[in-house]
Amino acid sequence: MRILIVGGTGLISSALATAAHAAGHELTLINRGRSEAAAPPPGAHVIHVDATDAEALREALHGARLRRERFDAVVQFIAFTPEHVAADVETFAPLTDQYVLIATSAAYKTYDRLHVLTEDTPQENAWWEYARLKAEAEQVLRSRAADVGLGWTIVRPAHTYGPSKIPGYTGNSAHPWTLVDRMRRGARIVVPGDGTSLWTLTHADDVAAGVLGLLGRDEALGEAVHITSDQALTWEGIHAAIARAAGLSEEAFARQVLHVPSDALVAAEPGAAGGIYGDKMHAAVHDTAKIRRLVPGWEARIPFEAGIAESIAWFEADPARRTVDSEADATMDAVAAIYVDALERVRLEVGRDARG
Repeated sequence: MRILIVGGTGLISSALATAAHAAGHELTLINRGRSEAAAPPPGAHVIHVDATDAEALREALHGARLRRERFDAVVQFIAFTPEHVAADVETFAPLTDQYVLIATSAAYKTYDRLHVLTEDTPQENAWWEYARLKAEAEQVLRSRAADVGLGWTIVRPAHTYGPSKIPGYTGNSAHPWTLVDRMRRGARIVVPGDGTSLWTLTHADDVAAGVLGLLGRDEALGEAVHITSDQALTWEGIHAAIARAAGLSEEAFARQVLHVPSDALVAAEPGAAGGIYGDKMHAAVHDTAKIRRLVPGWEARIPFEAGIAESIAWFEADPARRTVDSEADATMDAVAAIYVDALERVRLEVGRDARG
């Protein structure tokens, strides 16, 4: 196939580019050429342009439009607003048979009980603008693509990790090594609530394999599908697996772990309210029947224990990757100190075990 990826250097998009190249597809990437995390696969055609600028993007694709070249699929990773998708419909309708919008499962409604998420779960997120805008982008694609005869597929990844991402609850996108650094130097490991809420993590390679399997498949047109692992872990289990991969003993992890309410984490970092209240504090278990039906033979093959060991090895391979967010680190230290002190005060002032 001829595949165009808008992005191609991010976590999932670079994994898709690698998988598409390995499968022998003809690959074009559109990005700004600024990322150092992932290089384009050998032989890929790269167009450097700001893909959020519709006019600049159309100018970059002008030759292809004049020659009436077509791509079997365009996969859009960096559209975060309905306006961007509306412009994309106009841009790509003459150029592709299948426009794939990478959306998010964070848009799903949350429940006060364990509710296995399906693609029919309503999209309601009162807390997180990112998730709401992605859901609105889906609606624009559905309403406008039909008018111009553009085939479409929507993909909703959940919490995805890979070589360049370490997925802690208080994960740091710019400096993912911060969590491992805290673990290794004996700092408190802050885990939300009691650490027992279930959460789904999916390796980028597994998401990419699912996306690639949807490309060129007529059955996927007009469908929205999430691509996630079937492995649901507790947040305590997630942090324990990261700690083991980082070389901590079970005893060290037990000494360092500290359970802190999500409210406290938001109070310390108000900007995290959307991602915490609108996503991570709620149990997230996904039904993967639809992706399995649309892509026969697909399954999430990488267990978290193996995937996180690979991630840590990636960071260890280059000291320049092991940057630490000192401000976020200080915030976690401050929150931890307050809660350690609070627990000690409760033990001394309220606890009755020692007094009978």
